[in-house]
Amino acid sequence: MKAAVYTRYGKPEVVNVGKIPTPSPRNNEVLVRIHATTVNRTDCGFRSAEYFVSRLFSDLFKPRNKVLGCEFAGVVEAIGNEVKNFKVGDNVFGYDDDGFGCHAEYKVIRENKAITLMPRGLDFQTAAALTEGSHYALCNISAAKVKVGDAVLVYGGTGAIGSAAVQFLKIWGAYVVAVSNTKNVGLVKSLGADEVIDYETEDFTRITHRFDFVFDAVGKSSFGQCKPLMKPKGIYISTELGKGSQNIWLALITPLLGRKKVLFPIPVIQRDDVLYLRDLAQQGSFKPVIDRSYALDDIVEAYRYVETRQKTGNVIINVLWPVCLWAPNIN
Repeated sequence: MKAAVYTRYGKPEVVNVGKIPTPSPRNNEVLVRIHATTVNRTDCGFRSAEYFVSRLFSDLFKPRNKVLGCEFAGVVEAIGNEVKNFKVGDNVFGYDDDGFGCHAEYKVIRENKAITLMPRGLDFQTAAALTEGSHYALCNISAAKVKVGDAVLVYGGTGAIGSAAVQFLKIWGAYVVAVSNTKNVGLVKSLGADEVIDYETEDFTRITHRFDFVFDAVGKSSFGQCKPLMKPKGIYISTELGKGSQNIWLALITPLLGRKKVLFPIPVIQRDDVLYLRDLAQQGSFKPVIDRSYALDDIVEAYRYVETRQKTGNVIINVLWPVCLWAPNIN
């Protein structure tokens, strides 16, 4: 099968598209023919190993998983003899940041992992983008214990995480102020934000709102910068470690020193999470934002674009060619 393979850490150019053996499903696994996947911050982080901590999960000197890609949508091609929840021909989507392997034509995954049937009528490209940014958003919103009526600032409302967070926060009944660039103000409003601050024309730190939760979904702010915007018991969470890994240390110290605090939750995803995302997508309550698409052969260009940190929402990789833009309503 065709796959995007990397054997050493580094820049996007360490990834090469070539042929590797097609995996076979074990007793409790399904083999998925991948139609679409994404290139995202998770993939970039593991590929570059810019943060040394990623090597603790991948390997110190060279990557253990040679094929990246953590979210996928496709069709079940084969199943192990113990599989009960899926059958050949099912349209499925899911997430796997343990084994990765989605930047390829085929992937195996255990049936009890984060995989489920696709929402009816959804195309593969949209389904492929349902999980990565959204599960980070859900993890952080849950950690902050957001409740109805809370005021929340989302810094970076246009990325995969931020655009999902805006939608989830509105579902949960929060008052959302999002920070965006000029060109995406309308987009963020359409996602449900109550107010949008254009950082190109306004300094978000000078607004008069005070927030129960400040969520930096792009890792470009700091606790010190946002602390004046927080209510006395406000919570700050960033998706990045921060300068000198300060967000980890602050998460240990601030709960002991004062009422305003930093949290640094470790994201995990389970099958219940993808079921929740599927239900929201089926109801039309959540739709991932998609920026652009690339063919698998052009995945290096996709990496380069994602690493400009200027993308809006998700970047899709079309694995099956010609592209199937529609998933038959067979579930």
